[in-house]
Amino acid sequence: MDKGQHFVFFVLTTVLLLRESSHAGAMRNDAAASKDTDLRGPEENLPTLTVTTILEDPYVMVRRAELEGYCIDLLKALASMLHFSYKVKVVGDGKYGAVSSNGNWTGMIGEILRQEADIAVAPLTVTSAREEVVSFTTPFLQTGIGILLRKDTMSQEMSFFHFLAPFSKETWTGLLFAYILTCFCLFLVARLSPCEWNEPKNEENHFTFLNSLWFGAGALALQGVTPRPKALSVRVIAAIWWLFTIALLAAYIANFTALLSSGSEQLPIQTFEDLVKQRKLEFGTLDGSSTFYYFKNSKNPIHQMIYEYMDKRRDHVLVKTYQEAVQRVMDSNYAFIGESISQDLAAARHCNLIRAPEVIGARGFGIATAQASPWTKKLSIAVLKLRESGDLDYLRNKWWETSCLHKSRERWSPLQPQALGGLFLTLAIGLALGVIAAVVELSNKSRHAAGHVKKSCCSIFTEEMCTRLRIKENTRQSQETSGRANA
Repeated sequence: MDKGQHFVFFVLTTVLLLRESSHAGAMRNDAAASKDTDLRGPEENLPTLTVTTILEDPYVMVRRAELEGYCIDLLKALASMLHFSYKVKVVGDGKYGAVSSNGNWTGMIGEILRQEADIAVAPLTVTSAREEVVSFTTPFLQTGIGILLRKDTMSQEMSFFHFLAPFSKETWTGLLFAYILTCFCLFLVARLSPCEWNEPKNEENHFTFLNSLWFGAGALALQGVTPRPKALSVRVIAAIWWLFTIALLAAYIANFTALLSSGSEQLPIQTFEDLVKQRKLEFGTLDGSSTFYYFKNSKNPIHQMIYEYMDKRRDHVLVKTYQEAVQRVMDSNYAFIGESISQDLAAARHCNLIRAPEVIGARGFGIATAQASPWTKKLSIAVLKLRESGDLDYLRNKWWETSCLHKSRERWSPLQPQALGGLFLTLAIGLALGVIAAVVELSNKSRHAAGHVKKSCCSIFTEEMCTRLRIKENTRQSQETSGRANA
């Protein structure tokens, strides 16, 4: 009986334990199922946008069977902020968007109008014609129209007076004036100072004006020349002129070295007017691009000449893709007119390319959406937030990184007088001190002479001054008198 009771108790205990175990397992399975539903729910509810783009370095590129680039990173940041998913497709005809001969839009603009894509994230320029059929967000990149050139095709023979280029015309004029003024001060002080010329009637003054010019020129060449100054006043002027010439030669050598290394003077094409006037290079742009229509619609005579040139040679100078344009610039005598920001990238990637200084037609790259799309304002606000947070600058630096040393150098320019203003001021102060010292030396001699001859110091000083400044006239008069006596 006891065994029977134990058996029944064991069976009941086992049943109860199995029931609790199954109940707990069911609760865990329900919890797990509930958790999976929460994870999938947001993913399933996210709106999915079809994004059209175009392959162009560094905006969108194919690497390891995946798309990457500036626009892809921008799209990821926008999707994270606005909580949407997306599918990226490359535009079928490989064009940005223009009106074809039958009146229909091509490229990414056409795909948005045909509802084949919801938005276009690409280096798509905001223009009035495109704005009439689609909507654009706030531009995420600012750009303009520039000229991309190859450096060696633009090289020209240096001017015969290329050695004058380190200084501007104003600087050379100031230098010539400083040289003549210093030599005149040397000549004047050497005549006034009794330490340099004690007896004007009996001694010869070696510091004539021609000798003073020779002395100043010798200092410019860092050569010691005669006559050698003896008076303190003359030595002050000589010393300050030596200091001036040393600093001036250092500035000239440094700027001339920068000129030769920068090659700025070897770019005759600085503007679009220079491009039209030359005959060595062909030039063109992307076929059907906003740049082409910019020149077509412009009223500027220079721009009209550029459009007429490209339109007459359309089959020869217009290119299909940006990569083709860069390759043609590198391989032939060809100048590419296009977006300046893309040209900056080409110059950063290919060190033998350079962009001309002038940029016209300021414009921006925007995200295109269908008209009246609710995404236009959302995307515009998101772009503004990315700009304010510095994320757009980070993406620009990331994808426009360069390995060319010349990109970090400042553009060379001739040295202006303002840069040497302190040097000219020091020279002027030195010349003034020299003249003052000569007057002091002469006044001291006049004071001592006045005590011996019982005359006023002022009269002796005036006589000494007249004698020293008119010695040549007195010499001529004495020579003429002696000549008449001999006759």
